[in-house]
Amino acid sequence: MKLFDVYPLYDVTPVSAKGIKVIDDKGQEYLDFYGGHAVISIGHSHPHYLKRLKDQLDNIGFYSNAVQNPLQVQLATKLGQLSDCPDYNLFLCNSGAEANENALKMASFQTGKSRVISFKNSFHGRTSAAVATTDNEKINAPINKQQKVTFLPFNDIEAFSSEIKKGDVCGVILEAIQGIGGLDEPTTEFYQQIAELCKENGVILIADEIQCGFGRSGKFFAFQHHDIQPDIITIAKGMGNGFPVGGVLIHDSIKALYGQLGTTFGGNHLACAATLAVLEVMEKEGLIENAKELGDYFLEKAQEVPQVKQTKGKGLMLGLEFDFEVAELRKKLIYEEHLFTGGASNKKVLRILPALNITKADMDIFFNKLKIALA
Repeated sequence: MKLFDVYPLYDVTPVSAKGIKVIDDKGQEYLDFYGGHAVISIGHSHPHYLKRLKDQLDNIGFYSNAVQNPLQVQLATKLGQLSDCPDYNLFLCNSGAEANENALKMASFQTGKSRVISFKNSFHGRTSAAVATTDNEKINAPINKQQKVTFLPFNDIEAFSSEIKKGDVCGVILEAIQGIGGLDEPTTEFYQQIAELCKENGVILIADEIQCGFGRSGKFFAFQHHDIQPDIITIAKGMGNGFPVGGVLIHDSIKALYGQLGTTFGGNHLACAATLAVLEVMEKEGLIENAKELGDYFLEKAQEVPQVKQTKGKGLMLGLEFDFEVAELRKKLIYEEHLFTGGASNKKVLRILPALNITKADMDIFFNKLKIALA
């Protein structure tokens, strides 16, 4: 048997990692400014993270959600405190796509309606409802297109108001900063108007914080830059620092019914230990504040690179837009400068998603390597 060929792979084989460095099977070190799609939030192999997981394995790694798991309660409490979202209830699952799938399901359960409003260049996952709300024809199979989804541009409040008032919308799903879409974001005015119209029309507002959440934007959640309160918040990626875990934060105003949501592996003991470790490190090391400070430093340094047409994003969810497509630049950065970066559906954007505990010295190295590659 061989692997199903779905990924175009770089010729690099990582075998170990520490902090923001990845080492391949030839002993070559790489600077990681991508973190595997914003997954590595506290750095590779953080000692507190490793200890938490190893200690948990010494006790129990998994049992089903048919029994009590105190770690889930600890996690919900800690998450509510650090995120400043105490008025939500946590449902744990395994991935971002699964989180969005369950969020969309809850929106439909609550309203009895089935149409969803999403936005141009969005990415919400690859499962049924999640991919139906993703603006990418290439990954939307005919079976997914049977679902009722309307895609609108950011910041067009007239188009949004017209659609939501038709009376058949169950939910609106929105990334405060688009990841794969190329680091575009709505204005605060638009986000606040969306929230107001959702409330007026009995529509569930879902904040997809899977990539932009967990401190990456310089606030715990990126929607907090806009001073709004979603009905549902979805989380994953940096939540587990590499351990598969996702979650749905559901506001107190939405009541649970047994049987509506469920999961076999979600919220298992190891997943909870991993997420608790991430939250503990974020709190102890002040990583949200560091994300803001280092993000501001990055944007300053980017002004020194004349080829950069535009900077995008907030905190350590950043993009550099050029006048050319960046695929070859990314290859040069990997193979010649030994630097991991990311791409986007906007092929002219270089996506930057390092761990939240990077330093100014790391940033300086990044820009030196970038300038050499561009030269």
